[in-house]
Amino acid sequence: MEWIPVALVTLLAMGFNYTNGFHDAANAIATSVSTRALTPRAALAMAAVANLFGAFFGAKVAKTVGQGIIDAPDGQLGLVLCAAALIGAIGWNLLTWWLGLPSSSSHALIGGLGGAALAAGAGVQWMGIFDKVIIPMLLSPIVGIIVGYLVMRLILRLFHNANPGRTKRGFRYAQTASAAAMAFGHGMQDAAKTAGVVVLALTVAGYQDGGDQSIPLWVLVMSAVVISMGTYAGGWRIMRTLGRGIIHLDPPQGFAAEVTAASILYVATALRAPISTTHAITSAIMGVGSTKSLKAVRWGVAKNIVGAWIFTFPGAGLSAAIFMWILTPIFFGF
Repeated sequence: MEWIPVALVTLLAMGFNYTNGFHDAANAIATSVSTRALTPRAALAMAAVANLFGAFFGAKVAKTVGQGIIDAPDGQLGLVLCAAALIGAIGWNLLTWWLGLPSSSSHALIGGLGGAALAAGAGVQWMGIFDKVIIPMLLSPIVGIIVGYLVMRLILRLFHNANPGRTKRGFRYAQTASAAAMAFGHGMQDAAKTAGVVVLALTVAGYQDGGDQSIPLWVLVMSAVVISMGTYAGGWRIMRTLGRGIIHLDPPQGFAAEVTAASILYVATALRAPISTTHAITSAIMGVGSTKSLKAVRWGVAKNIVGAWIFTFPGAGLSAAIFMWILTPIFFGF
């Protein structure tokens, strides 16, 4: 097969990767910016660098996305399927970014792959999706709320008699490290997912053997650089929602939420589970906020966010399926 169609799909994958970066930049830095631990530009620069390095540690997740979600057909049909999945996921990312909703780019991508595969008549590895996507998708927000609550309760107990002003200043400094850890985890999870789709395209086009599970270095480097660029572009609409929309965060709360979310991302990556960084940080913020009182959490905003989570998978899937139906007659004439 000629290289031009593969290059076009790779370009689309990087387009998705860029939207992933600016859509999810808020995940890493919203709490640090809202508590004034970091200026917005300094936070974005730090997140971009951490995302860049984190991308090189997510090969296990890339393999899950590239080989554990669908059975893409070989040849041009497989490439068209990848293209439709990516267009559907990009469209969903742009829609939720415009609405200021922190939905999951990961689930948009996986939903897009599933929807395009069904429209193409290709196989979907439902057990793989259930084990590696659905279960982590349901568990990670629950774990985020519980662990976020416990971490914040521990901080409150440890610093109960400390000087409030000094405590806030200390946690403001500590948030630089926790935000960097969160951004590193984001790069580890999300850049790897896009790399997995590029490997899938290389495989169906015959440029990589189907039994070869390695991720070419150039794919990882390109994914890392592009998601880093997207991160630096920033996603201010979503940042406002995460930073101030759910609760009004102070530095200890921001630190607790970031440490909780980063820990969940590292464990999930070790287990090869492509979870959502958005779910991890949003649920951690809810758990942290509930230590004040349940009324401290703006549940109306939380309800809108959870609604976006529920509709992301089918919404991106339907969008990808529509693009598959549009692209198929263009390339195959039927």
